[in-house]
Amino acid sequence: PVGQALAAEHGDRLLGKPEASWLAPVRGTAISMMMAMIKDDLAALNIKHDVFFSERSLIGTGNNRVAETIDFLRARGDVYEGRLPPPKSVSVEDYEDREQTLFRATAYGDDVDRPLLKSDGSYTYFASDIAYHKDKFDRGFHNLVDVWGADHGGYIKRMQAAVRAVTSGKAALDVKIVQLVKLLRNGEPVKMSKRSGDFVTLREVVDEVGSDAVRFMMLFRKNDAVLDFDLAKVLEQSKDNPVFYVQYGHARGHSIFRNAREVIPELPEEAGARAAFLLDAVLERLTDTAELSLLRQLALYPRLIDAAATAHEPHRIAFYLYDLASEFHALWTRGRDLPYLRFIINDDPEITKARLALVQGVVSVLASGLAVLGVRAPDEMR
Repeated sequence: PVGQALAAEHGDRLLGKPEASWLAPVRGTAISMMMAMIKDDLAALNIKHDVFFSERSLIGTGNNRVAETIDFLRARGDVYEGRLPPPKSVSVEDYEDREQTLFRATAYGDDVDRPLLKSDGSYTYFASDIAYHKDKFDRGFHNLVDVWGADHGGYIKRMQAAVRAVTSGKAALDVKIVQLVKLLRNGEPVKMSKRSGDFVTLREVVDEVGSDAVRFMMLFRKNDAVLDFDLAKVLEQSKDNPVFYVQYGHARGHSIFRNAREVIPELPEEAGARAAFLLDAVLERLTDTAELSLLRQLALYPRLIDAAATAHEPHRIAFYLYDLASEFHALWTRGRDLPYLRFIINDDPEITKARLALVQGVVSVLASGLAVLGVRAPDEMR
């Protein structure tokens, strides 16, 4: 699309021209179109991103934030001119045996001091990264989270050292390393090649399986674990498809409510009114081990949310929801085999109301957890 847009706009006027004459307009069009595509893809996944930050803005005309950051660190004694020792066990990229402008990273927990300028006088990537993180701190953010690819794991210690330096220890940097996603179809790898231009885009995956499946499955692994994403599996209506199993738990709960109105006609349809109606349920009637286990699982939810937020680990919520849905489905299945364990007992409104209160708890927690993950909680699934 970008090439076609450039051809439509410029025709062949740029062919054979020196780079200086075509680089700016081509770059501007390419960046604008690619950013529009990225924003469209994020919108399709219901991802809301507040700020898109350009590295070029750090060294814009009259506003060189990188130079300001280096001067800030130098004034604190954290930047000096010196030579690095030859690397031994510690890797130092682009080592040069010369006097360099160095950040005193070892004073903040790193293994070696780090260069801020290249031999040609331009900034190292690290220098720009320091300025960017200082900019985030200056905008009022003290709890910083970076998401990096697995090949950047060796960069963590120096970046955390830099954040401690430019914020005087007032900000904390948590780096989340993410592994690759392996795209499968019916257990077989989907073949892709960057060299031949044969690959599947995220938008194509969303269009094929839906945003709910993509969001939930991307969170159904710890960020530093490789994710096997099977395009066929996430469309199955089975326990092996986590997003279906959790959403179906919510829909099954609402199905129980609809059927229960034959025994308790006054059971409200609206969620808040229904929860209020069930407040006086006699929960002491819930005595089966599976019912008590489900109650204990529900009681874990507030602490689970707090722990997931503190650790910046949303996968904990996805794991919990799957476990909760599994227990709920198992209890429903037991009731099918053992009539006295059914949620609706026609001649015993009291036990029915108690079990409906249990279902209300399950439905409420599933809806809450799915909302946190940005996934729909359907009342019906066909």
